[in-house]
Amino acid sequence: MEQDLVKQAGTLVQTYLVPLGWKLLGALAVWVVGGWIIRLLRVGLGRVLTTRQVDRTLASYVDASANVLMKVLVLIAIFGVMGIETTSFAALLAAVGIAIGAAWAGLLSNFAAGVFLMVLRPFKVGDMISAAGVLGDVKELGLFVTAIDTLDNVRVHVGNAKIFSDVVSNYTTNAYRRVDLKAQLAHSVDPKDAMRRLRESVAKVPNVLTEPAPVVEILEFNPMGTVLAVRPFCHNDDYWQVYFDTNRTIQETGAAAGWAAPETRHLVRQGA
Repeated sequence: MEQDLVKQAGTLVQTYLVPLGWKLLGALAVWVVGGWIIRLLRVGLGRVLTTRQVDRTLASYVDASANVLMKVLVLIAIFGVMGIETTSFAALLAAVGIAIGAAWAGLLSNFAAGVFLMVLRPFKVGDMISAAGVLGDVKELGLFVTAIDTLDNVRVHVGNAKIFSDVVSNYTTNAYRRVDLKAQLAHSVDPKDAMRRLRESVAKVPNVLTEPAPVVEILEFNPMGTVLAVRPFCHNDDYWQVYFDTNRTIQETGAAAGWAAPETRHLVRQGA
């Protein structure tokens, strides 16, 4: 009787426990070696991202995503070593991914657009841009939304997909920008003399660039007289200061020269 029990116990150990033990050891080895390989790959990926000067937000996301993906692959390998069918597991992951993708289609589109904005760099934090109907300074470029402070100091969050699909105007990229203003002259004012006076006075406005020089030319004619285009150039940071100072300079130049106030003239014909 005792010999039969010992024999059965030995059979149980040889049939079930020993193979299970080897599988557990193999799974442990896969986990340890897989973790070591993952660390090496993450270090190499981090060096590549640092060398290419990839944005820190994007680099952090890429590192986290790669870490999760590689751990999932190691987990699937462990299931294979343990003898668990991995085909069904992989199919389940794919189904979950499709379901999440369908439910979060809008969010994922914002994420994809955010990645492209970080890689292509049409603007950076601190730039003044106009995009998706919003004009202001970029305060944060996130993975899903971009935070913009408007000119009246309101924080606006715009979805990256909306920005990426729209025309983006970056006012900070170039070294200078043009200020477009008009000066309405009366019929009695000599346009050539007015242009000379305005060129001299506008050039003295603080932060107006000497190169390119301010442009003062005849723009059009209307019933009140001649309209001059007054266009100084300045750095984007000085735009509004130059805008308002140039407007004031136009008024002061006209007052100093004694220009008459513009008025509309009408031709009235009397009947015979």
